[in-house]
Amino acid sequence: PIESKKVVIVSYYGKGYGDNSKYIVDYLLKGKRDLEIIWAVREEKDAVSLPDGVKYCLINTLQYVYHISTAKVWIDNCRKNCIKKRNNQKYLQTWHGFALKRIERDAEQNLGEKYVKKSIKDSRNIDLIVSDSKFMTKLYKNSFWYNGEVVEWGSPRNDIFFEKNKEISKRVREHFNISGEKGIILYAPTFRADLSLKSYLKEFDAVIKACSEKFNKEFVVIMRLHPNISDKSKELGLDGKAVYNGSFYPDMQELLCESDVLITDYSSIMFDFSLTDKPCFLYATDIEDYKEDRNFYFEIDKLPYQLSTNIEQLTDKILKFDNEKYKTELGKFFDSVGMIRDGKASEKCADLICDWCQNK
Repeated sequence: PIESKKVVIVSYYGKGYGDNSKYIVDYLLKGKRDLEIIWAVREEKDAVSLPDGVKYCLINTLQYVYHISTAKVWIDNCRKNCIKKRNNQKYLQTWHGFALKRIERDAEQNLGEKYVKKSIKDSRNIDLIVSDSKFMTKLYKNSFWYNGEVVEWGSPRNDIFFEKNKEISKRVREHFNISGEKGIILYAPTFRADLSLKSYLKEFDAVIKACSEKFNKEFVVIMRLHPNISDKSKELGLDGKAVYNGSFYPDMQELLCESDVLITDYSSIMFDFSLTDKPCFLYATDIEDYKEDRNFYFEIDKLPYQLSTNIEQLTDKILKFDNEKYKTELGKFFDSVGMIRDGKASEKCADLICDWCQNK
């Protein structure tokens, strides 16, 4: 039988405690809700990050099949490989970010027949999608093979930017052994279709020098590769003195929260980070190649971020950065896409889950 208080969560096909579900669960735990929460992970080591009050199972095992079959609520941020949902089960889809590159039906020809079939089946199971903006609501309705309800509550993982939490700062800096006086540049590029690293920024000394001169303090870099290629970060030979490997830090949002500057290329984390009003720069050397693979919903050079295609441009734009102009452009962009910025998404999702568990 379905267990009315059981919630099963999958994040990025079996990653550890992070993304939207982490913040929903944090809120549930804080409220001492009487629920059995099961987090499905790929490997035992992924379960180390789970807090007290959250159990785990290994994904795609018999135990996982048992839990997913008897849970009242499923939560996921990607597509599910799953049996058909049973009557009276509920499925909350939080997705994993505001889209810059084209996704789902809009990129159908690049996704492969197997993924498309899985996505169509998955969308039929979903009861509710949580959206962070009017733009994403339209995308879910038009491009996700989905005919159900979408609610504009914001992104639970971004609630972190609307709270003052000294523990996050302490946790990040202690993890990397970075003193409180130093600024942090987070370099977080997305992955390429061929999984290569050839298009990535390598001239970290020049970037550190430019940021130190512009913002009047000493800087270090944390480099974080996309989860699809995080293991390749070991090939980069990062020195751990001025450039740290953040590819295995469990929660990207905590890194965004503590960083002073973000440099990325086509990753949707630019939109998350922008909620802090802190400076974001785009460094992209292969724009035309990337467009051929997925293309964009927005013209990348029309976004409210300084775009550079070589290191000289990047350092120059850091040195000439105009903070007031940047904030004005950010505000216009967020208004144009209807971005939700009230920090209440986790609370609303937690209340919904409890209502579902009580058959409301």
